[in-house]
Amino acid sequence: MIETIVLDVGETLTRDDRYWRAWADWIHVPHHTLSALVGAVVAQGRDNADALRLAVPGLDVAAEVRAREAAGHGEHLDETDLYEDVRPALEQLRARGVRVIVAGNQTVRAGELLRGLDLPADLIVTSGDWGVAKPDPGFFERVLEASHAAPQSTVYVGDHPANDIFPAKAAGLHAAHIRRGPWGHLWADDPAVVAAADWRVDSLTQLTALITD
Repeated sequence: MIETIVLDVGETLTRDDRYWRAWADWIHVPHHTLSALVGAVVAQGRDNADALRLAVPGLDVAAEVRAREAAGHGEHLDETDLYEDVRPALEQLRARGVRVIVAGNQTVRAGELLRGLDLPADLIVTSGDWGVAKPDPGFFERVLEASHAAPQSTVYVGDHPANDIFPAKAAGLHAAHIRRGPWGHLWADDPAVVAAADWRVDSLTQLTALITD
């Protein structure tokens, strides 16, 4: 029986569209150009920040992040960034007695913004808050501490095999792969993902029905 569900953030709860559009505007690159570069680095299994370096060779991404913050163009999240199924699915899970946790690879600031959305969740935390990021096993140790349930009663939901599905399974958790965003679609039918994931879904409401029925 599943007692706790833990959800990734980017392309699980939130769309990354605004994020990449904002970066494209900042570095003066057409939106579709940067989107294509993101797709290219994803397909190669590279860090998505490499898309920015491909668009602007030699770009110091960390320095640009600081410059954007200073210019008032830092991290932003609001209701329009959420996928439409997020609130209904989380509300259904909690109504059925499932503990709901949001835990992904985001900054401390992103955690503050997520908590400001007043999502129906028992805990919202980020890798920045914990000081350890996926796929490090230490991240999933923290997930299990927060779950208040045994590994076999906890499921981690995410779109990225290397960051979400494989390390969650290695930690003894159940894993659900969601076909969303570039990572979710690219690896949806990969044999290793098919073999590792306990559930493969296109929406969170679909998953809610599967794990609580």
